[in-house]
Amino acid sequence: MKVILLQDVPNVGHKYSIKEVKSGYARNFLLPQKLAQLATESAIKGIEAAKLKAEQERAIHEDLLAKNLESLVNLRVVMEEKANEKGHLFSIVHEDEVAKILKEKHHIEIPAKFIEMDKHIKEVGEHKVKVKDKEFILEIKAL
Repeated sequence: MKVILLQDVPNVGHKYSIKEVKSGYARNFLLPQKLAQLATESAIKGIEAAKLKAEQERAIHEDLLAKNLESLVNLRVVMEEKANEKGHLFSIVHEDEVAKILKEKHHIEIPAKFIEMDKHIKEVGEHKVKVKDKEFILEIKAL
C-alpha cells in the first residue's frame, strides 16, 4: 500500500516521502496515528506543494540561524543565579536556559539543540559555551 508520510517515521522514511508499506501496518498504525495518508493522485499533488513550502521555510530558518551564529562572535552573556557562599549554584544551568537568556537579553534565537556544553554549569564564574563552531563567554554571577 502506498502512503505519504506526514511526519518522520523511524525505519520508514521522512516527512512528505511516498513509501510502499504493508497494508496492515498502514491501516493499524500509520493512518490511525495520523503519521501518513493514502497516496492518491490528489494527495500527491497537494503534498508536493506542502513539500515546496516546507523547503522554503527551512531555507529561511537556516539563513536566520547563520545570521544569529555570526552575532555570537565576541559575545559576553551575563546570567545571575542563586548560589551559596562557596559559589555553587542552587540549580544547574543547562542548554535550555542558555537559549532562553540569549533570546531574552540579546534577541538571538538559537535552538537549545545547537548549544554544546561539555557539562552543565554548577558554579559561579566564566564558562565557554559553543554553538556549532562559534564560541561565546557565559558569565554567571551570584544573586
